[in-house]
Amino acid sequence: MTSEPMPRDHGPLTGYLVVDLSRALAGPHAGMMLADLGARVIKVENPGTGDDTRGWGPPFVGPEDDPQATYFLSCNRNKESIALDLKSDDGRSVLRELLERADVVIENFRPGVLDRLGFSAAEMHALNPALVVLSITGFGHDGPESRRSGYDQILQGEAGLMSLTGSGPDDPQRVGVPIADLLAGMYGAFGTLAALLQRERTGQGQIVRTSLLAALIGVHAFQGTRSTVAGEVPRAQGNHHPSIAPYGLFHCRQGRVQISVGSEKLWRTFAAEFGIDAARPEFATNADRVRNREKVIEEVERMFSDYDAEPLLAKLNAAGIPAGKVRTLDEVYEWDQVRSQGLVIDVEHKVLGTVSLPGPPLRFFGPADTTETTLKAHTAPPLLGQDGERIRTWLGLVPPSSGGTATESGTAQEGHPAC
Repeated sequence: MTSEPMPRDHGPLTGYLVVDLSRALAGPHAGMMLADLGARVIKVENPGTGDDTRGWGPPFVGPEDDPQATYFLSCNRNKESIALDLKSDDGRSVLRELLERADVVIENFRPGVLDRLGFSAAEMHALNPALVVLSITGFGHDGPESRRSGYDQILQGEAGLMSLTGSGPDDPQRVGVPIADLLAGMYGAFGTLAALLQRERTGQGQIVRTSLLAALIGVHAFQGTRSTVAGEVPRAQGNHHPSIAPYGLFHCRQGRVQISVGSEKLWRTFAAEFGIDAARPEFATNADRVRNREKVIEEVERMFSDYDAEPLLAKLNAAGIPAGKVRTLDEVYEWDQVRSQGLVIDVEHKVLGTVSLPGPPLRFFGPADTTETTLKAHTAPPLLGQDGERIRTWLGLVPPSSGGTATESGTAQEGHPAC
């Protein structure tokens, strides 16, 4: 661990250096997760244009002559930025200096691209045997389709997720966030931490590989075993659970609520509260209710038709029935519970001033659960190359008083990302 600490609170990964060569979302999300834990994350970007997501919009915010993409802001907090042309001698030289000092490098180039640039896994480990390399692709690093470009919605379809999502079998829908990218980033960060833990025992780095395809299949959960074990082909069926009833979204007099009646005890309580005969043959067990789901939905909505949403939620809560509303994102970020968990943070952006961002999802506490040790100080996503001069000075490549530029111009990096 050779990194200078970031000028913030210490976190579990303070002192670790991560070199983030990735673009778009899967790799940057993994890097941001490590940065949230205190690692120093140096983002290496294309000169001139930077990460692809700097141009993904609208929406853009800020001045017309320097617009900032909110997409980029979503996945690059707590990072530094240096612009390097990896096809130039200078860019490769700076990257070598970074890799020699790094604990982790993240990349999501197509297979073979880094090899052509002179940074194969073998070459990186020759520079730094303790280096952990996180490599994310779209379809996997080998196999007959390994060289296909991987973009989130393509993978949502290819990995079967869209066949499970929508109002019915003939209405495949994508998830409303780039879930393949986000899950690949999460699995990648998880694998990176495991490799760092193993390095503590062996002193050796290794390669961690995942893909958008693997990440989505990794969360098929019970739908996967319905297919592989039971021989069923799960299909989309809207807002109701395929294996539990009643569990889903129900309409009431004005509005809608969601309920989860996940046990027989809850079912008896729910039925008694709303005057439903819990012992009716078609309602007697969960398996019966799943087989007769349409009758269950009809009966529940008939009972709910006398209630507006808020009084109904209060009644369900008082009875101990898990229930909730469907919030819009503005309602989510204003919700006291969300803010109490540190899930909205304010940072100072060099162009935008104070901006609010969705916050990190992890919290840490001392052994006695009395003192929260969560890293609270965060930095805004960087401008392109804003830390270039400081990083070069830290590497000893330029003297402190050189006044060198932070944003080199040159040829873009080769290859397409796994988004």
